[in-house]
Amino acid sequence: MQELHLLWWAVLLGLAQACPEPCDCGEKYGFQIADCAYRDLEAVPPGFPANVTTLSLSANRLPGLPEGAFREVPLLQSLWLAHNEIRTVAAGALASLSHLKSLDLSHNLISDFAWSDLHNLSGLQLLKMDSNELTFIPRDAFRSLRALRSLQLNHNRLHTLAEGTFAPLTALSHLQINDNPFDCTCGIVWLKTWALATAVSIPEQDNIACTSPHVLKGTPLSRLPPLPCSAPSVQLSYQPSQDGAELRPGFVLALHCDVDGQPAPQLHWHIQIPSGIVEITSPNVGTDGRALPSTPAASSQPRFQAFANGSLLIPDFGKLEEGTYSCLATNELGSAESSVDVALATPGEGGEDTLGRRFHGKAVEGKGCYTVDNEVQPSGPEDNVVIIYLSRAGNSEAAVAEGVPGQLPPGLLLLGQSLLLLLFLTSF
Repeated sequence: MQELHLLWWAVLLGLAQACPEPCDCGEKYGFQIADCAYRDLEAVPPGFPANVTTLSLSANRLPGLPEGAFREVPLLQSLWLAHNEIRTVAAGALASLSHLKSLDLSHNLISDFAWSDLHNLSGLQLLKMDSNELTFIPRDAFRSLRALRSLQLNHNRLHTLAEGTFAPLTALSHLQINDNPFDCTCGIVWLKTWALATAVSIPEQDNIACTSPHVLKGTPLSRLPPLPCSAPSVQLSYQPSQDGAELRPGFVLALHCDVDGQPAPQLHWHIQIPSGIVEITSPNVGTDGRALPSTPAASSQPRFQAFANGSLLIPDFGKLEEGTYSCLATNELGSAESSVDVALATPGEGGEDTLGRRFHGKAVEGKGCYTVDNEVQPSGPEDNVVIIYLSRAGNSEAAVAEGVPGQLPPGLLLLGQSLLLLLFLTSF
Protein backbone atom coordinates (compact mmCIF):
# COMPACT_ATOMS: atom_id res chain seq x y z
CA MET A 1 0.00 0.00 0.00
CA GLN A 2 2.85 2.36 0.88
CA GLU A 3 4.40 1.71 -2.53
CA LEU A 4 1.14 2.67 -4.25
CA HIS A 5 1.09 5.99 -2.36
CA LEU A 6 4.65 6.72 -3.41
CA LEU A 7 3.83 5.89 -7.03
CA TRP A 8 0.80 8.20 -6.91
CA TRP A 9 2.88 11.09 -5.56
CA ALA A 10 5.52 10.45 -8.19
CA VAL A 11 2.88 10.65 -10.95
CA LEU A 12 1.48 13.91 -9.53
CA LEU A 13 4.99 15.39 -9.26
CA GLY A 14 5.69 14.44 -12.86
CA LEU A 15 2.46 16.08 -14.03
CA ALA A 16 3.22 19.23 -12.07
CA GLN A 17 6.63 19.50 -13.74
CA ALA A 18 5.40 18.59 -17.25
CA CYS A 19 6.69 20.90 -19.97
CA PRO A 20 6.48 20.85 -23.78
CA GLU A 21 9.63 19.27 -25.17
CA PRO A 22 10.98 22.38 -26.97
CA CYS A 23 10.49 24.60 -23.89
CA ASP A 24 12.15 25.11 -20.52
CA CYS A 25 9.90 25.27 -17.46
CA GLY A 26 10.83 26.18 -13.93
CA GLU A 27 10.44 28.57 -11.01
CA LYS A 28 12.18 31.92 -10.75
CA TYR A 29 11.57 34.71 -8.24
CA GLY A 30 8.38 32.97 -7.18
CA PHE A 31 6.98 32.79 -10.73
CA GLN A 32 6.34 29.61 -12.71
CA ILE A 33 8.04 30.32 -16.03
CA ALA A 34 7.78 28.54 -19.37
CA ASP A 35 10.42 29.72 -21.83
CA CYS A 36 9.69 28.78 -25.44
CA ALA A 37 11.47 31.71 -27.13
CA TYR A 38 13.74 31.20 -30.13
CA ARG A 39 12.51 27.64 -30.75
CA ASP A 40 11.39 28.08 -34.38
CA LEU A 41 7.84 27.10 -33.34
CA GLU A 42 4.97 27.35 -35.82
CA ALA A 43 2.19 26.68 -33.27
CA VAL A 44 1.65 27.06 -29.53
CA PRO A 45 2.81 23.70 -28.15
CA PRO A 46 0.51 21.69 -25.84
CA GLY A 47 1.41 20.26 -22.44
CA PHE A 48 2.13 23.29 -20.25
CA PRO A 49 1.78 22.99 -16.47
CA ALA A 50 -1.49 24.61 -15.39
CA ASN A 51 0.31 26.80 -12.83
CA VAL A 52 2.49 28.66 -15.36
CA THR A 53 2.34 32.42 -14.72
CA THR A 54 4.88 33.62 -17.31
CA LEU A 55 5.05 32.30 -20.86
CA SER A 56 7.48 33.49 -23.52
CA LEU A 57 6.89 32.51 -27.12
CA SER A 58 8.85 35.39 -28.62
CA ALA A 59 10.99 35.09 -31.74
CA ASN A 60 9.24 32.10 -33.25
CA ARG A 61 7.27 31.62 -36.45
CA LEU A 62 3.72 31.56 -35.13
CA PRO A 63 1.36 32.55 -37.99
CA GLY A 64 -1.70 33.13 -35.78
CA LEU A 65 -3.39 32.51 -32.46
CA PRO A 66 -6.47 30.25 -32.68
CA GLU A 67 -9.39 30.16 -30.26
CA GLY A 68 -8.37 28.58 -26.95
CA ALA A 69 -4.65 28.83 -27.71
CA PHE A 70 -3.85 29.34 -24.01
CA ARG A 71 -6.61 27.34 -22.38
CA GLU A 72 -4.02 25.17 -20.57
CA VAL A 73 -2.53 28.14 -18.70
CA PRO A 74 -5.43 30.10 -17.15
CA LEU A 75 -3.18 31.61 -14.44
CA LEU A 76 -0.91 33.47 -16.87
CA GLN A 77 0.13 36.94 -15.75
CA SER A 78 2.70 37.66 -18.47
CA LEU A 79 2.55 36.58 -22.12
CA TRP A 80 5.33 37.49 -24.55
CA LEU A 81 4.65 36.95 -28.26
CA ALA A 82 6.86 39.56 -29.94
CA HIS A 83 8.76 38.94 -33.17
CA ASN A 84 6.57 36.23 -34.66
CA GLU A 85 4.61 36.15 -37.92
CA ILE A 86 1.17 36.49 -36.34
CA ARG A 87 -1.42 37.91 -38.72
CA THR A 88 -4.66 36.91 -36.99
CA VAL A 89 -5.67 36.69 -33.34
CA ALA A 90 -8.96 34.79 -33.32
CA ALA A 91 -11.86 35.48 -30.96
CA GLY A 92 -11.33 33.46 -27.80
CA ALA A 93 -7.55 33.22 -28.16
CA LEU A 94 -6.94 35.52 -25.17
CA ALA A 95 -10.33 35.77 -23.49
CA SER A 96 -9.61 33.08 -20.87
CA LEU A 97 -6.55 34.92 -19.47
CA SER A 98 -8.37 36.93 -16.80
CA HIS A 99 -5.21 37.18 -14.63
CA LEU A 100 -3.05 38.66 -17.39
CA LYS A 101 -1.08 41.81 -16.50
CA SER A 102 1.42 42.06 -19.38
CA LEU A 103 0.78 41.25 -23.05
CA ASP A 104 3.38 41.80 -25.76
CA LEU A 105 2.23 41.29 -29.36
CA SER A 106 4.67 43.75 -30.91
CA HIS A 107 6.65 43.21 -34.11
CA ASN A 108 4.18 40.93 -35.83
CA LEU A 109 1.93 41.28 -38.89
CA ILE A 110 -1.40 41.56 -37.05
CA SER A 111 -4.20 43.06 -39.12
CA ASP A 112 -7.09 40.99 -37.74
CA PHE A 113 -7.41 41.20 -33.96
CA ALA A 114 -10.26 40.06 -31.70
CA TRP A 115 -10.64 43.31 -29.76
CA SER A 116 -13.54 41.89 -27.76
CA ASP A 117 -11.09 39.53 -25.99
CA LEU A 118 -9.60 42.56 -24.24
CA HIS A 119 -12.90 43.08 -22.43
CA ASN A 120 -12.04 40.10 -20.18
CA LEU A 121 -8.54 41.34 -19.33
CA SER A 122 -9.49 43.90 -16.70
CA GLY A 123 -6.19 43.48 -14.81
CA LEU A 124 -3.98 44.25 -17.81
CA GLN A 125 -1.28 46.85 -17.08
CA LEU A 126 0.98 46.66 -20.15
CA LEU A 127 -0.21 46.22 -23.74
CA LYS A 128 2.35 46.32 -26.56
CA MET A 129 0.87 46.17 -30.06
CA ASP A 130 3.40 48.34 -31.86
CA SER A 131 4.95 47.44 -35.21
CA ASN A 132 1.97 45.59 -36.67
CA GLU A 133 -0.49 46.14 -39.52
CA LEU A 134 -3.46 47.46 -37.52
CA THR A 135 -5.73 49.79 -39.50
CA PHE A 136 -8.68 50.13 -37.13
CA ILE A 137 -9.41 50.17 -33.41
CA PRO A 138 -13.06 50.05 -32.24
CA ARG A 139 -14.17 52.90 -30.00
CA ASP A 140 -14.87 50.46 -27.13
CA ALA A 141 -11.73 48.33 -27.55
CA PHE A 142 -10.25 49.42 -24.22
CA ARG A 143 -13.45 49.84 -22.23
CA SER A 144 -12.46 47.32 -19.50
CA LEU A 145 -8.77 48.20 -19.19
CA ARG A 146 -8.98 50.57 -16.23
CA ALA A 147 -5.72 49.20 -14.80
CA LEU A 148 -3.73 49.72 -18.02
CA ARG A 149 -0.66 51.89 -17.48
CA SER A 150 1.26 51.59 -20.74
CA LEU A 151 -0.16 51.28 -24.27
CA GLN A 152 1.99 51.08 -27.39
CA LEU A 153 0.29 51.42 -30.78
CA ASN A 154 3.11 53.09 -32.70
CA HIS A 155 4.27 51.93 -36.14
CA ASN A 156 0.92 50.59 -37.34
CA ARG A 157 -1.37 51.63 -40.20
CA LEU A 158 -3.94 53.61 -38.23
CA HIS A 159 -5.58 56.39 -40.28
CA THR A 160 -7.86 57.65 -37.53
CA LEU A 161 -9.02 56.97 -33.98
CA ALA A 162 -12.60 57.33 -32.74
CA GLU A 163 -13.19 60.08 -30.20
CA GLY A 164 -13.19 58.66 -26.68
CA THR A 165 -11.00 55.65 -27.53
CA PHE A 166 -8.70 56.34 -24.56
CA ALA A 167 -11.34 57.65 -22.15
CA PRO A 168 -11.72 54.37 -20.17
CA LEU A 169 -7.96 54.20 -19.50
CA THR A 170 -8.03 56.06 -16.19
CA ALA A 171 -4.66 54.62 -15.00
CA LEU A 172 -2.82 55.27 -18.27
CA SER A 173 0.52 57.03 -17.87
CA HIS A 174 2.35 56.17 -21.12
CA LEU A 175 1.00 56.12 -24.69
CA GLN A 176 2.83 55.68 -27.97
CA ILE A 177 0.91 56.38 -31.18
CA ASN A 178 3.68 57.84 -33.34
CA ASP A 179 4.44 56.72 -36.89
CA ASN A 180 0.90 56.00 -38.02
CA PRO A 181 -0.41 57.36 -41.37
CA PHE A 182 -3.09 59.63 -39.90
CA ASP A 183 -5.70 61.29 -42.11
CA CYS A 184 -5.88 64.81 -40.73
CA THR A 185 -9.56 65.45 -41.29
CA CYS A 186 -12.25 66.58 -38.88
CA GLY A 187 -12.41 63.15 -37.26
CA ILE A 188 -8.88 63.45 -35.82
CA VAL A 189 -9.13 66.98 -34.36
CA TRP A 190 -10.27 65.59 -31.00
CA LEU A 191 -6.98 63.67 -30.68
CA LYS A 192 -4.95 66.86 -31.02
CA THR A 193 -7.06 68.55 -28.33
CA TRP A 194 -6.84 65.53 -26.01
CA ALA A 195 -3.08 65.03 -26.49
CA LEU A 196 -2.35 68.67 -25.66
CA ALA A 197 -4.47 68.57 -22.50
CA THR A 198 -3.78 65.10 -21.05
CA ALA A 199 -1.28 64.29 -18.32
CA VAL A 200 -0.41 61.02 -20.09
CA SER A 201 3.17 60.89 -21.39
CA ILE A 202 3.11 60.79 -25.21
CA PRO A 203 6.67 60.61 -26.62
CA GLU A 204 7.78 61.49 -30.16
CA GLN A 205 4.94 63.92 -30.74
CA ASP A 206 6.62 65.33 -33.87
CA ASN A 207 6.23 61.87 -35.39
CA ILE A 208 2.50 61.84 -34.72
CA ALA A 209 1.92 63.46 -38.08
CA CYS A 210 -0.44 63.76 -41.03
CA THR A 211 -0.09 61.62 -44.12
CA SER A 212 -3.15 63.09 -45.85
CA PRO A 213 -4.55 65.33 -47.20
CA HIS A 214 -1.54 66.24 -49.31
CA VAL A 215 -1.54 69.88 -48.19
CA LEU A 216 -1.02 68.75 -44.58
CA LYS A 217 1.38 65.86 -45.25
CA GLY A 218 4.13 65.81 -42.64
CA THR A 219 2.39 68.28 -40.32
CA PRO A 220 2.64 67.14 -36.67
CA LEU A 221 -0.79 66.67 -35.14
CA SER A 222 0.13 69.10 -32.35
CA ARG A 223 0.52 71.86 -34.97
CA LEU A 224 -2.56 71.01 -37.02
CA PRO A 225 -4.26 74.27 -38.11
CA PRO A 226 -7.96 74.85 -37.36
CA LEU A 227 -10.25 72.94 -39.70
CA PRO A 228 -13.81 73.97 -40.73
CA CYS A 229 -15.68 71.15 -38.98
CA SER A 230 -19.31 70.81 -37.92
CA ALA A 231 -21.57 67.91 -36.94
CA PRO A 232 -24.49 67.12 -39.27
CA SER A 233 -27.86 68.81 -39.07
CA VAL A 234 -30.96 67.79 -41.03
CA GLN A 235 -34.32 69.34 -41.85
CA LEU A 236 -36.98 67.19 -43.49
CA SER A 237 -39.59 68.84 -45.69
CA TYR A 238 -42.13 67.47 -48.15
CA GLN A 239 -44.21 68.26 -51.21
CA PRO A 240 -47.00 68.73 -52.19
CA SER A 241 -47.51 71.78 -50.02
CA GLN A 242 -50.75 72.71 -48.33
CA ASP A 243 -51.75 75.81 -50.29
CA GLY A 244 -54.01 75.10 -53.26
CA ALA A 245 -52.16 72.05 -54.59
CA GLU A 246 -54.06 70.08 -57.24
CA LEU A 247 -53.76 66.73 -55.49
CA ARG A 248 -55.23 63.56 -56.94
CA PRO A 249 -54.89 59.87 -56.09
CA GLY A 250 -51.59 58.51 -57.39
CA PHE A 251 -49.67 61.77 -56.89
CA VAL A 252 -45.89 61.86 -56.42
CA LEU A 253 -44.84 62.33 -52.81
CA ALA A 254 -41.54 64.16 -52.53
CA LEU A 255 -39.53 64.31 -49.33
CA HIS A 256 -36.45 66.49 -49.11
CA CYS A 257 -33.71 66.08 -46.51
CA ASP A 258 -31.77 69.32 -46.25
CA VAL A 259 -28.37 68.34 -44.83
CA ASP A 260 -25.61 70.53 -43.49
CA GLY A 261 -22.25 69.61 -41.96
CA GLN A 262 -18.52 69.56 -42.60
CA PRO A 263 -17.19 67.26 -43.94
CA ALA A 264 -20.19 66.64 -46.17
CA PRO A 265 -22.41 64.05 -44.44
CA GLN A 266 -23.44 60.74 -45.97
CA LEU A 267 -27.24 60.56 -46.33
CA HIS A 268 -29.20 57.38 -45.60
CA TRP A 269 -32.96 56.74 -45.78
CA HIS A 270 -34.70 54.33 -43.42
CA ILE A 271 -38.26 53.53 -44.55
CA GLN A 272 -40.68 51.43 -42.52
CA ILE A 273 -43.77 50.45 -44.51
CA PRO A 274 -46.38 47.64 -44.08
CA SER A 275 -44.35 45.20 -46.20
CA GLY A 276 -41.15 45.70 -44.18
CA ILE A 277 -38.12 47.95 -43.83
CA VAL A 278 -36.31 49.56 -46.75
CA GLU A 279 -32.75 50.87 -46.32
CA ILE A 280 -31.36 53.22 -48.95
CA THR A 281 -27.94 54.82 -49.10
CA SER A 282 -28.40 58.01 -51.08
CA PRO A 283 -28.21 58.35 -54.00
CA ASN A 284 -29.63 55.22 -55.61
CA VAL A 285 -30.69 56.94 -58.86
CA GLY A 286 -29.16 59.45 -61.24
CA THR A 287 -30.65 62.77 -62.25
CA ASP A 288 -32.85 60.93 -64.77
CA GLY A 289 -34.44 58.80 -62.03
CA ARG A 290 -32.85 55.59 -63.26
CA ALA A 291 -30.97 53.23 -60.94
CA LEU A 292 -27.23 53.79 -60.65
CA PRO A 293 -25.07 50.93 -61.94
CA SER A 294 -23.66 50.35 -58.45
CA THR A 295 -27.11 50.10 -56.86
CA PRO A 296 -28.85 46.71 -56.74
CA ALA A 297 -32.42 47.22 -57.93
CA ALA A 298 -35.26 45.04 -59.16
CA SER A 299 -35.90 47.44 -62.05
CA SER A 300 -34.25 50.36 -63.80
CA GLN A 301 -36.51 52.72 -61.81
CA PRO A 302 -36.57 51.91 -58.06
CA ARG A 303 -39.86 52.32 -56.18
CA PHE A 304 -38.17 54.79 -53.82
CA GLN A 305 -35.93 57.17 -55.75
CA ALA A 306 -33.19 58.80 -53.64
CA PHE A 307 -31.35 61.61 -55.42
CA ALA A 308 -27.94 63.08 -54.66
CA ASN A 309 -29.48 66.45 -53.70
CA GLY A 310 -31.30 64.89 -50.71
CA SER A 311 -34.70 64.37 -52.33
CA LEU A 312 -36.71 61.15 -52.12
CA LEU A 313 -39.51 60.64 -54.66
CA ILE A 314 -42.29 58.06 -54.36
CA PRO A 315 -44.36 58.08 -57.60
CA ASP A 316 -48.00 56.91 -57.43
CA PHE A 317 -48.06 57.16 -53.64
CA GLY A 318 -50.65 54.85 -52.10
CA LYS A 319 -51.53 52.70 -49.10
CA LEU A 320 -48.57 50.37 -49.71
CA GLU A 321 -46.20 53.29 -49.14
CA GLU A 322 -47.67 54.41 -45.81
CA GLY A 323 -45.19 54.42 -42.98
CA THR A 324 -42.28 56.20 -41.33
CA TYR A 325 -39.68 57.91 -43.51
CA SER A 326 -36.42 58.84 -41.77
CA CYS A 327 -33.34 60.51 -43.17
CA LEU A 328 -30.05 60.05 -41.32
CA ALA A 329 -26.96 62.17 -41.99
CA THR A 330 -23.58 61.02 -40.71
CA ASN A 331 -20.06 62.39 -40.83
CA GLU A 332 -16.90 62.01 -38.73
CA LEU A 333 -18.30 64.22 -35.98
CA GLY A 334 -21.66 62.53 -35.41
CA SER A 335 -25.09 62.05 -36.89
CA ALA A 336 -28.52 63.67 -37.04
CA GLU A 337 -31.92 62.27 -37.97
CA SER A 338 -35.35 63.53 -38.92
CA SER A 339 -38.55 61.56 -39.56
CA VAL A 340 -42.03 61.93 -40.94
CA ASP A 341 -44.93 59.47 -40.52
CA VAL A 342 -47.12 59.34 -43.62
CA ALA A 343 -50.60 57.79 -43.60
CA LEU A 344 -53.32 57.85 -46.27
CA ALA A 345 -56.90 57.49 -45.03
CA THR A 346 -60.06 57.08 -47.14
CA PRO A 347 -63.37 58.53 -45.86
CA GLY A 348 -65.88 55.89 -44.90
CA GLU A 349 -63.23 53.47 -43.63
CA GLY A 350 -63.29 54.81 -40.09
CA GLY A 351 -59.94 56.54 -40.44
CA GLU A 352 -61.31 60.08 -40.29
CA ASP A 353 -62.98 59.45 -36.94
CA THR A 354 -59.74 58.41 -35.30
CA LEU A 355 -57.83 61.24 -36.94
CA GLY A 356 -60.51 63.72 -36.07
CA ARG A 357 -60.49 62.75 -32.38
CA ARG A 358 -56.70 63.02 -32.26
CA PHE A 359 -56.70 66.39 -34.02
CA HIS A 360 -59.57 67.67 -31.88
CA GLY A 361 -57.57 66.74 -28.78
CA LYS A 362 -54.71 68.89 -30.01
CA ALA A 363 -57.10 71.75 -30.69
CA VAL A 364 -58.59 71.61 -27.20
CA GLU A 365 -55.05 71.91 -25.81
CA GLY A 366 -54.45 74.94 -28.01
CA LYS A 367 -51.93 73.14 -30.22
CA GLY A 368 -51.81 72.68 -33.95
CA CYS A 369 -50.05 73.96 -37.04
CA TYR A 370 -50.11 77.01 -39.23
CA THR A 371 -48.48 77.87 -42.54
CA VAL A 372 -45.87 80.48 -43.33
CA ASP A 373 -44.70 80.74 -46.94
CA ASN A 374 -45.97 77.25 -47.76
CA GLU A 375 -44.02 75.65 -44.90
CA VAL A 376 -45.65 73.86 -42.02
CA GLN A 377 -44.71 75.39 -38.68
CA PRO A 378 -45.69 73.39 -35.58
CA SER A 379 -46.90 75.49 -32.69
CA GLY A 380 -45.31 73.17 -30.14
CA PRO A 381 -42.73 70.38 -29.87
CA GLU A 382 -45.39 67.68 -29.49
CA ASP A 383 -46.63 65.29 -32.16
CA ASN A 384 -48.44 67.61 -34.61
CA VAL A 385 -51.00 66.69 -37.24
CA VAL A 386 -51.26 68.26 -40.67
CA ILE A 387 -54.27 67.28 -42.79
CA ILE A 388 -54.37 67.71 -46.56
CA TYR A 389 -57.62 67.16 -48.46
CA LEU A 390 -57.32 65.44 -51.82
CA SER A 391 -60.33 65.73 -54.14
CA ARG A 392 -61.00 62.84 -56.52
CA ALA A 393 -62.90 65.27 -58.72
CA GLY A 394 -59.83 67.46 -58.95
CA ASN A 395 -61.20 70.19 -56.64
CA SER A 396 -58.43 70.70 -54.15
CA GLU A 397 -59.21 71.94 -50.67
CA ALA A 398 -56.25 72.36 -48.37
CA ALA A 399 -56.79 73.00 -44.69
CA VAL A 400 -54.13 73.36 -42.06
CA ALA A 401 -55.82 73.76 -38.73
CA GLU A 402 -54.96 76.27 -36.11
CA GLY A 403 -56.15 75.00 -32.76
CA VAL A 404 -58.83 76.99 -30.95
CA PRO A 405 -59.42 75.78 -27.38
CA GLY A 406 -62.80 74.11 -26.96
CA GLN A 407 -63.70 74.32 -30.66
CA LEU A 408 -63.31 71.89 -33.55
CA PRO A 409 -61.01 73.46 -36.16
CA PRO A 410 -62.90 74.65 -39.27
CA GLY A 411 -62.63 72.38 -42.28
CA LEU A 412 -61.91 69.26 -40.24
CA LEU A 413 -65.14 67.54 -41.39
CA LEU A 414 -64.41 65.64 -44.58
CA LEU A 415 -66.35 66.12 -47.78
CA GLY A 416 -68.01 63.03 -49.23
CA GLN A 417 -65.43 61.88 -51.79
CA SER A 418 -62.22 63.21 -50.18
CA LEU A 419 -59.02 61.48 -49.17
CA LEU A 420 -56.86 62.30 -46.22
CA LEU A 421 -53.11 62.52 -46.27
CA LEU A 422 -51.94 62.58 -42.69
CA LEU A 423 -48.39 63.63 -41.96
CA PHE A 424 -47.09 63.25 -38.42
CA LEU A 425 -43.97 65.36 -38.30
CA THR A 426 -41.30 64.37 -35.83
CA SER A 427 -37.82 65.78 -35.93
CA PHE A 428 -35.03 64.82 -33.54
